[in-house]
Amino acid sequence: MKSEFWHERWESGRIGFHLEQVNPFLQRGWPALNTAGEGRVLVPLCGKSRDMLWLREQGHEVAGVELSDIACDAFFTEQALNVKSRSLGEFQVREVDGLELLCGDFFNLNHEQLDGLSWVYDRAALIAFPSEMRVRYARAMCEKLPAGVAMLLITLEFEEPQGPPFSVSQDEVSQLYGGRFMIEKIYSEQVEGKGGRMETETIYVLRDKT
Repeated sequence: MKSEFWHERWESGRIGFHLEQVNPFLQRGWPALNTAGEGRVLVPLCGKSRDMLWLREQGHEVAGVELSDIACDAFFTEQALNVKSRSLGEFQVREVDGLELLCGDFFNLNHEQLDGLSWVYDRAALIAFPSEMRVRYARAMCEKLPAGVAMLLITLEFEEPQGPPFSVSQDEVSQLYGGRFMIEKIYSEQVEGKGGRMETETIYVLRDKT
């Protein structure tokens, strides 16, 4: 799956993956990370998600990474926020009051840009990639994230494999992340998804073994 696919989706407004409200699975699962106090949260493939505002309201600094410039602009425009913009390596960064969006390809992130992270919130990244790219994505996360980081991961499972979003099983989560993280499944629920199909949405907490 090439970047042009996602650019076209945003340009044409085909963004059915976007939630207008804060994700209830984030609100349910976030306390399990024991995130009291200050800390920086990475939100990969963030789009214009309101989840970032909720995380900021919890007192965290938030760093979203998004390929589409349209999505990055829309996030701040819809919230009526005036932002500062700067270049950082291959990324264009928009930031205001502890919230920053890095516009560019996630796979171009380096260790320095991820330094100081405490947590990762992945609701839309892992399930956005086909199988071979999920392997590449998870490998990049395991190699580049700083020591001690914890992750809240939300996945979907369903019978029809077409995507995005793609179905990701508990076994696959273990295969992708079990080498570095201790994985705990904390909640699962059947929900009505795309086209009325039934999906199982699951929350995992991943804690660094190091």
